[in-house]
Amino acid sequence: MTQGSDRQGSGDAAGRSADSHGGDLTAGTGGGPPEHGEAHSGAMATRLNWLRAAVLGANDGVVSTAGLVVGVAGATSSKTVILTAGLAGMFAGALAMASGEYVSVSSQRDSERALLALERRELAESPEAELAELAQLYEAKGLTPGLARQVAGQLTEHDAMAAHAEAELGIDPQQLANPWHAAGASFLSFTVGALLPLLAITLVPAAARVAVTVAAVLAALVITGATGAALGQARRGPAILRNVIGGALAMAVTYGIGSLIGAAGI
Repeated sequence: MTQGSDRQGSGDAAGRSADSHGGDLTAGTGGGPPEHGEAHSGAMATRLNWLRAAVLGANDGVVSTAGLVVGVAGATSSKTVILTAGLAGMFAGALAMASGEYVSVSSQRDSERALLALERRELAESPEAELAELAQLYEAKGLTPGLARQVAGQLTEHDAMAAHAEAELGIDPQQLANPWHAAGASFLSFTVGALLPLLAITLVPAAARVAVTVAAVLAALVITGATGAALGQARRGPAILRNVIGGALAMAVTYGIGSLIGAAGI
């Protein structure tokens, strides 16, 4: 594959590959494995991405369902109407999230498979050119030409396809995204998040249902905001503040609209 190829993520992938394989080389020369607690493995990064997606899905379920049921509660005090609207919103949102995630991840996997097939074909047709390209990627990361060639050669002997896929494409051929897993995770996380405001507004007496729901939702948004920030290694304060303000604004707007509709008798 030519060095000037415009494949997506090749630069970032080269960086990740050189970092990870550089650690392997250090271990091989007696330096020992790194003792710090940072997780560099692709599997760990994938798990963290799934966790962040699950937190975001739950957060969406909390905010969207809370806005819906609080808005309906502003228009009517009927528990049946509120529960019906909440359940419909919960399942509609969860299914929309799941189907959207399935389509998105399916497209991603199709693209990854196409890129891997192209890489496999080029490895078979011009192995020397591909070896030189792999060495150049490591050289661009700071290795000397001789060491870069040695690294590329050893990795190619071990698993040429895996080495090139990781360095050039940022893809692990053994860990392609699964659209069914993505859809299921999105459906489940959204549903779990949506259950909180739905239960709060239907199990509490009418006089306190809106206040209790708002309090429960804001508490949940503090938790999801803090969790998302922790997973992304970001500051928790700004993440929590954004989350709470967004959720509070959504509930205030929908409650206002529902109250206006209820007052108008529509």
